[in-house]
Amino acid sequence: MTVTVQSVPSPRHRTHAIDRAFLSLERTHPDVRWDTGGVAYLSGPPPKLADLRAYVGMSLPGLPMLASRVEGRTRRSRWQQDADFDVDRHVHEAVADGPAEWEPAMDTALNTPLPPGTHWGIWLVHGHAPDEYAVCYRFRHACQDGSAAAVVFRALLGGGEPSARPVLRVGRRADMPRRAGRALGLAAKFGYDALVGRGGSQAAPFVPTGERRLWRGRTPLADLRHIGATAGGSAHDVHLAALAGALSAWSVESGVPLPRVSALVPVDARRQDEEQTWGNRCFALPVNLPVDPVPGPGGSAGGHSPRQRLERVMATTAKLRSEPWRQGIQDLVRFMPDRPTEWYLRKVMSRRVTDILATSMPLSEEGVLGATQVTGTALLPLVFPGHLFGVGLSFFGTWAEVSFVTDRALPLAERLPALWERAVDDLRPDPVDGP
Repeated sequence: MTVTVQSVPSPRHRTHAIDRAFLSLERTHPDVRWDTGGVAYLSGPPPKLADLRAYVGMSLPGLPMLASRVEGRTRRSRWQQDADFDVDRHVHEAVADGPAEWEPAMDTALNTPLPPGTHWGIWLVHGHAPDEYAVCYRFRHACQDGSAAAVVFRALLGGGEPSARPVLRVGRRADMPRRAGRALGLAAKFGYDALVGRGGSQAAPFVPTGERRLWRGRTPLADLRHIGATAGGSAHDVHLAALAGALSAWSVESGVPLPRVSALVPVDARRQDEEQTWGNRCFALPVNLPVDPVPGPGGSAGGHSPRQRLERVMATTAKLRSEPWRQGIQDLVRFMPDRPTEWYLRKVMSRRVTDILATSMPLSEEGVLGATQVTGTALLPLVFPGHLFGVGLSFFGTWAEVSFVTDRALPLAERLPALWERAVDDLRPDPVDGP
């Protein structure tokens, strides 16, 4: 059954500078995967493909950005309604022939190119078990970012609170000169940091195959928040500190030296009225991670204690949590011209500046599709050329779920989730140090 959307309210919107930067990157690096997304795992009998297509089609009036397309040349491109939009070209399935074929079916969902002319796709993955299935949503990053994708998740599968992102207070006109000066100062600082980098590019420790693999772990969300609150930080700080600990241990196990590691961290720069937008409203900043570069005595990673890692991360992210910096980044994203935006993104994504992409996203308190329940989630962050991997932390229900998206050739990639979980355990406060 074909469901064609003929009329979705979608006025014309000029693409944002970040969208145009990604469109330019896609054009100049056609061999790189520029799609990202997420996976929802569900318990219950899977729907038929035709039924899922019909359900997505009925949901589109509440998600007009999905039935839109980018038209025009990069510098003059605009979003407008796609009069020829067809759900069948966007919703697919990958069928496993029994439990042993689960991984190949998921590989199909993760690695099949988006059909020409589309900027997103959904894959129904089933056949490995009678009462389990997955829904994989992928999209071109030039057309959407993670915060907008979380809106799609909540519209199609979610329940509970719509968002947990911080919202800045409404400023006064008298604050504009100060805000303009701060935004210009941040632009100069970020541009200088990207230009200087780290004094040279590190060679990637593997030859990429272009095939992505997904590895997952989880920990109770309440524990992550408690660890952060006890130390005076956030759950995301705990995630980055645990990531540094996991990388230190992985370096020892894999034999891959990591003299330094910098994570590219997205920053949501949406205004209060921009939760659902056409395109991107996220900035990205490099954050140095306290990874131990040299194995300690006996071959184990040494250098920083778990608490020292957390303190180092919190000292780095303290400014990012402050309202003046978030307001400055929001203003910068809103007004920065195309060419400086593209130049900055090219620089900050390169291995000369960063090694991994590390993102986190609140999804929802619960999720359903018909009579079936969402039991787990996984983000699918980008893996930039030369990067080790992308790592995402999704907040769903009572769980914080970590996902590592790696190239198939990365050594011992399957160990990363367990090492991250162990590093979170190491960060728990002693009974005498906390409640």
